[in-house]
Amino acid sequence: MIDIIAGSKGKGKTKILIDRVNEDIKVAHGTIVYLDKNNKQMYKLSNQIRLIVVPEFDIIDTDMFIGFISGILSQDHDLEKIYLDSFLTIAFIEDNEVLDEAIRKLEKISSRFDVDFVISASMDKHELPERLQAFVSAAL
Repeated sequence: MIDIIAGSKGKGKTKILIDRVNEDIKVAHGTIVYLDKNNKQMYKLSNQIRLIVVPEFDIIDTDMFIGFISGILSQDHDLEKIYLDSFLTIAFIEDNEVLDEAIRKLEKISSRFDVDFVISASMDKHELPERLQAFVSAAL
């Protein structure tokens, strides 16, 4: 499953993401990972959630980011959800074509490995490719 929280910068997407992940960990049967561009949210996350600061791994493009996600999955067979804060930044997405392709790859990974992705994207819902608008659960 792909779940997108959309809205321009400063609209409160990260707060929604933090609230959701902290609620999800209470009922999770597996593990949950939270990927972000920095560790600013570290103390707001439950200590049961693994925070990964993506820039520490020298990822340079979208394909490398998708490979990074696959690597995380290969190391944790109990992984239930991956939260992706600042998705457009950490995944090096610069246009809608790259965004659509990245989401298609995440859909395949989600289906194959039974892992859900919750994504915050700094763009308004109407700016997303039409196909992706169905994945939006919160538009700010």
